[in-house]
Amino acid sequence: MNEHAKLNAYAAVVEQATLKLERLLPGPAERVWSYLTDSELRRQWLASGPMDLTIDGPMELVWRNDELTDPPGARPEGFGEEHRMQSRVTEIDPLRKLAFAWGPGEVSFTLEPKGEDVLLTVIHKRISDRANMVKIGAGWHAHLDILKARLEEADPKPFWDVWSSLRNEYETMIPA
Repeated sequence: MNEHAKLNAYAAVVEQATLKLERLLPGPAERVWSYLTDSELRRQWLASGPMDLTIDGPMELVWRNDELTDPPGARPEGFGEEHRMQSRVTEIDPLRKLAFAWGPGEVSFTLEPKGEDVLLTVIHKRISDRANMVKIGAGWHAHLDILKARLEEADPKPFWDVWSSLRNEYETMIPA
């Protein structure tokens, strides 16, 4: 079995209020890094917005999840067409690690070359409660699936349909 087959696509609760996800992505690391840091590439799988790539550098994430896939799927009740978050970069090691504040929490991306591929590890710390862990786990999972599809030059599945299905799965997986 190859390393890609061993990776679990689902988020794991690795400590209290912390989720970890991994994806083996087509490299090289420079390409994956650009999808994390370049607003136009990032908007294709997560959220657009300016990012000052310095410690304490300001950044903004602008989610327009209806624009991630065509078709977008059925947007669940309670979600708007756009969501914005102001943040700041907390750690940067180009081509290796990027971290930023997420409200009272933090999200980090670590890149590790694996031959021609890159292992991307996402850790989301200090998630406020179980309900948010369920939504955030499903969200990162769906967004990372789109990133993988973009890097593979494949068509991703409808974002909202995937997210809704994953939310139901995470509801049964995340401990009470």
